[in-house]
Amino acid sequence: MKRIEVVAGIIKDGDKIFATQRGYGDFKDGWEFPGGKMEPGETPQQALARELKEELAINVSVGDFLCTVDYDYPTFHLTMHCFFCTIVGGKAPELLEHEAAKWLSLPELHSVNWLPADVDVVKALEK
Repeated sequence: MKRIEVVAGIIKDGDKIFATQRGYGDFKDGWEFPGGKMEPGETPQQALARELKEELAINVSVGDFLCTVDYDYPTFHLTMHCFFCTIVGGKAPELLEHEAAKWLSLPELHSVNWLPADVDVVKALEK
């Protein structure tokens, strides 16, 4: 089975967490924590800062590690490293690859249809 290793950002602003809705691919319309694939030679933190700049046109400070999720999708195995992030520079996220986004409080996290691997991240946030 193909293996994919990615990073995801838990972008916080006060008590709100940023969630994005995929605009393309097999999982179009599913909700996720933004991020993407690591490039050779990058640390997870470097990859996350790069991916969030590419996807949302923001600069972030990558903070504490939250969790690593391993999930078997039908055609690949996903390993996703999740870190808390804060936006630096005051610029609001701009959706360059996603079709929608929301700032959600912890009680509101269940108001969107998360992709299967991201459900485990929500569970980690609730602990």
